Amino acid sequence: MHYQSYRYPNTILENKKEIIQVIGEGKVSVQPDHAKVTLGASTESKTLKLAQEENAELITKIKRALNQMGIKDKQIKTVDYSIFPQYDFVDGKQEFRTYKVDHLLEISIFQIEMSGKVVDEAVKNGANIVSNVKFEISNYDQYYKEALSLAVVNAIEKAETIARTLKVHLVKTPILITENPKQPSGPIPFETTAFVKGAATTPIQPGSTDIMSTITADFEYH
Repeated sequence: MHYQSYRYPNTILENKKEIIQVIGEGKVSVQPDHAKVTLGASTESKTLKLAQEENAELITKIKRALNQMGIKDKQIKTVDYSIFPQYDFVDGKQEFRTYKVDHLLEISIFQIEMSGKVVDEAVKNGANIVSNVKFEISNYDQYYKEALSLAVVNAIEKAETIARTLKVHLVKTPILITENPKQPSGPIPFETTAFVKGAATTPIQPGSTDIMSTITADFEYH
């Protein structure tokens, strides 16, 4: 039986590089600096017009109270307005009961420490829905870039550790860096079930959130 050997061209051997590939991770902890509260009014009546009028009165009262707190009209926007007929089932039959009107407002709060007071004042003036509180971060991209820089430093440290263990010389400038897909920068939710009834001010604490970044880096060694 005849075997034929194959020798790779010298150019291929010359271009072959010894590579260490690592994933670098960076993290920056940031305090949210503004909040968005979704709240509103729900009313019911057998007459649609009456349900709408009662609802409009409550929303107007809520807005007026928030304005007096320093919340401007441009910080208040309608995010949902809906009308639902309500039915009861009697003896297996569907019977009309009332019309239900829901009107939800999203309140942007730039003084985050006022979040609890905004909720309390709205409820005091007729709000019977508090569906969502979320915290957000201005200048997210700035903090992400800081995390990205830390990820590069972390990648270099990892590559140095591997090279030191292998007792090889590392070229510290990577020959390739790939930014991995970043995590969505969505809002930080607040559990509305945490509202304390009867408290002087509803306690709303945003805490902090971690902004993460990861990269994949290739380092040459010899």
